[in-house]
Amino acid sequence: LVYLYDQFLQVDLETLDDQDRDYLLLSKGHDVPALYGLFAEKGWINISRLQSHLSVQDHIYWHPNRHIPGIEFHAGSLGHLVSVGAGIAMDCKLRQSLNRVVVVTGDGELNEGSVWESLLVAAAHHLDNLWIVVDRNKFQANMKTEELIPLEPLEDKFAAFGCTVATVNGHDFESLAEGFDVLDTPTTGPKVVIAHTVRGKGLPSIEARADRWFCNFTKDEVEALVGELHNEGEAAIMSESIVAR
Repeated sequence: LVYLYDQFLQVDLETLDDQDRDYLLLSKGHDVPALYGLFAEKGWINISRLQSHLSVQDHIYWHPNRHIPGIEFHAGSLGHLVSVGAGIAMDCKLRQSLNRVVVVTGDGELNEGSVWESLLVAAAHHLDNLWIVVDRNKFQANMKTEELIPLEPLEDKFAAFGCTVATVNGHDFESLAEGFDVLDTPTTGPKVVIAHTVRGKGLPSIEARADRWFCNFTKDEVEALVGELHNEGEAAIMSESIVAR
């Protein structure tokens, strides 16, 4: 998300309603706290609003909400924003506009048939302004994707559906830039960036763990995790504490 808004998308606070802006649709809607945090850092929303997360006093909650500046479309039921993105991309093509439409999906979300139906339509209409970014962390909720419903060979699947594909390190800006640059040319269909990531990256005590996908941390645990982001000593202590439990 940071890379997309900092390096790729042509959109800012002043152009959120501009007909020629780029679009981002967060199809894996449970990631929205990261997006709201990014909006706060960019000054699109007041950072104080993050304190009301999940309250009934604000629209900051589990899923993207169009009452928040920068949210293009709501998400919750997984799998449907690829089709929404295809519709927006087709509208842009009909208007002969140069907008780019980026849809961020989870890899587990690819189990939804609507994703692949939408790609067939997008390829048939040559929607090369539609970009799909797959957060390939190899987990679907609390199970590994390849143990539940295997996705590999994922590149070949997307290519068979008429997409042009690049595979990158989702934690590395240079790798992301290389992948996006390779795809940023006219193609015959949608463009897919498979971004390999690690769930919980930067917090060794919870990285790539099936039981850490949905957590209710105490205040002390939150402070320890923040410390873990900045201090290796605290990281080791936190890791031992969580593993012990």
